[in-house]
Amino acid sequence: MPAEESWTTRITITEEEAGNARSRSGFDTLTGIYHSLHQLGENFQIPTRHDIDITTYVLSQFPHPDHAQTKVALIDLATNLQVNYTQLHRSIRALASGLYNGLGVRKGDVVFLLSQNSILYPVICLAIFSIGAILSPANPVNTKSEISKQIQDSGAKLVISAPEELHKLLEIGVPTLITARELNGDSLSVEELIEYSDPLELPQVGITQSDNAAILYSSGTTGTSKGVILTHSNFIAVMTLLRWSVFATSSQNDIFLCFIPIFHIYGLAFFGLGLFCAGITTVLMQRFDFQAMLDAVQAYKINNIPAVPPVILGLVKNGSKVECDLSSLRRVGSGAAPLSKELSDEFRRKFPWVELRQGYGLTESCAAATFFISDEQAKKHPASCGRLVPTFSAKIVDTETGSALPPGRKGELWLKSPTIMKGYLGNEAATAATIDPDGWLKTGDMGYLDEDGFLHIVDRIKELIKHNGYQVAPAELEAILLGHPQVLDAAVIPVEDEEAGQIPMAYVVRAAGSELNEEQVIQFVANQVAPYKKVRRVGFISAIPKSAAGKILRKELVSHSQQVTSKL
Repeated sequence: MPAEESWTTRITITEEEAGNARSRSGFDTLTGIYHSLHQLGENFQIPTRHDIDITTYVLSQFPHPDHAQTKVALIDLATNLQVNYTQLHRSIRALASGLYNGLGVRKGDVVFLLSQNSILYPVICLAIFSIGAILSPANPVNTKSEISKQIQDSGAKLVISAPEELHKLLEIGVPTLITARELNGDSLSVEELIEYSDPLELPQVGITQSDNAAILYSSGTTGTSKGVILTHSNFIAVMTLLRWSVFATSSQNDIFLCFIPIFHIYGLAFFGLGLFCAGITTVLMQRFDFQAMLDAVQAYKINNIPAVPPVILGLVKNGSKVECDLSSLRRVGSGAAPLSKELSDEFRRKFPWVELRQGYGLTESCAAATFFISDEQAKKHPASCGRLVPTFSAKIVDTETGSALPPGRKGELWLKSPTIMKGYLGNEAATAATIDPDGWLKTGDMGYLDEDGFLHIVDRIKELIKHNGYQVAPAELEAILLGHPQVLDAAVIPVEDEEAGQIPMAYVVRAAGSELNEEQVIQFVANQVAPYKKVRRVGFISAIPKSAAGKILRKELVSHSQQVTSKL
């Protein structure tokens, strides 16, 4: 059966679930459920056949063989090496053959991947998926103990590592394959498996959509790092949504720039899988560098950059110093962490020709949830991260009563869709605390949907500062602080206080040459907020600690504040 005929079954929502009283927000007053206002067209339906795996789906969406050889899939920024879709297809199949026939990797085996971005990274992921093995990627900056813990927790049978990370793997006792061949080394490499394996020697493994595909580690909604189990079905659904969004936003001819780490769900969904389904060309950076990003935009006429708030902030703060030609850039996306209205407005002021669109998703939702389909919507709702993407439903739940709330009312965001994770690896208690019996994912994020169905995230519920019974959102104060001309970056944390319970403390990165002091910062914020929201303490720091995805590592700042306090 041709691929285009296999994937045309429409996903429907039952009449009972939909109710009879939806408003322009998508809110059903009978059920308390918000439904997506976007629909997938006939050419973008999620496949319902059970016997489809991620790689089969991705390869079926590659450009036609007559065009694949002339269509570039990936460009390595460092070397200018270009890989077309024909070469990518062969490499995936050859590596899969090598892993299966040469190394004995079988369905259900976990393969741990430790590497920076590279042209090989998507090949490795898709080869692993194609033989029914399970991918477990990690951040290369992780410590030896963190890596060992993930390998042990995931039950990895094989490790694939960049050569420069091998020193962290000397004592793990798991077979290791390096990514790139070494001139004077005797370790087997991915490059050699691709070169010498026959792409046609692949058996029928018998993979189904319900099979586990990946274990990604996330702090989730309950604090400690846990393995998020994502299935072939989850990824196929999110790839369908990404493919739909590319065409819905007229991005199918864009050149994308990738510096988002592919070991993160944001990078994996976009650059490891999804954009291939639309025949996109991507310029790949091994790691983020601000000037290298600007140079890449000019050299390769980049049109589209999926980014994170620190990159947006860097462009705003350094906009007047940018000497590269950025005229080709037409869209910048932002995800993985909140983007304030103030920062959005300032970006649009400095780069008026560039569309800025924020989205929202979690590892547990396979990166998907909300986005903006047009720049007009994004400009009109600058504090929002968009509307629910197709197939998604949401609830806003009162954290005290459990009641579903209507538009404009703040509560915990719950999500339901085909992309929602299977659960946490080996942790039934955490799974039960995060996914309710009806399949709703409790995100742990406080927010609301407005009358037009646009989602607004206030903050993480566990990061809200409790001051004299009031809730103070760190993200709100951080947005204000970033509006100060002498502040390059900022983060707000809770500090325990005997009288008030907690007080807001700001960590600030000053601009070069600035003599900004604590009292000036406190007063700057106090002039713009209610008294209970005022910053009470300020610390100055050289850089705000952040994750690879751009999220503020508040635990490190809380620990720092406690150490400073204990010395006083």
